[in-house]
Amino acid sequence: MLGKSDEHLFLSALILLGLIFFGFFVLANTGLLQLALTSDRSMISWAILALYSLATLHWLFRAKALDRENALCRSVEESKSISTDLDSGYVALALNTPTASAADRQHLLDTLGDELTNTHAAGHFVADLLLKLGLPGTVIGFILMLLPIGEIDQFDPSLMQQLLAAMSGGMAVALYTTLAGLVTSTLLKLQYYLLDSALANLINRMALLGTTQPIDG
Repeated sequence: MLGKSDEHLFLSALILLGLIFFGFFVLANTGLLQLALTSDRSMISWAILALYSLATLHWLFRAKALDRENALCRSVEESKSISTDLDSGYVALALNTPTASAADRQHLLDTLGDELTNTHAAGHFVADLLLKLGLPGTVIGFILMLLPIGEIDQFDPSLMQQLLAAMSGGMAVALYTTLAGLVTSTLLKLQYYLLDSALANLINRMALLGTTQPIDG
């Protein structure tokens, strides 16, 4: 039966989220997370983490919604018929068309598939945005690193230590913002890949149910 791997999508999402939280906990426990955040004078790393957290909440909401749709599909599959009492969700819209022709049903499925796919567009946009936010951080970091060099009026060995400290601070901004954008973007793409796979299976199940199951009025 299609979609058996998605019967506990929300549970799978929670397990993945738990693994991500564990990774951040390890980073925080070793002090690396605090070091990355405190060393970033541009505050871009904070913005990246905030956007990632908001996108993850949206991801969890979508996982829960798809889980409900999969539950409706399972109930129809187990009852061996399509009940016209279905009154909520995309599955209900796809299956409660007993008088529609095959072409109309296919058009409806295509429309619902596009609408469901668009619900993930915001997550994919944020994933790309997180990666791009790391690039301004890199530029800002290099600017901060090179500014002390431009302020040198004369060579003084006693100022070299201060100069190197200021340059290392700018390099830290460049590296930490780039790393934050790369890691969070990769994680978010992985999370939405899980949803996209479940969505493709859900659409296939709705198409199969619409063509094979008898109508039970």
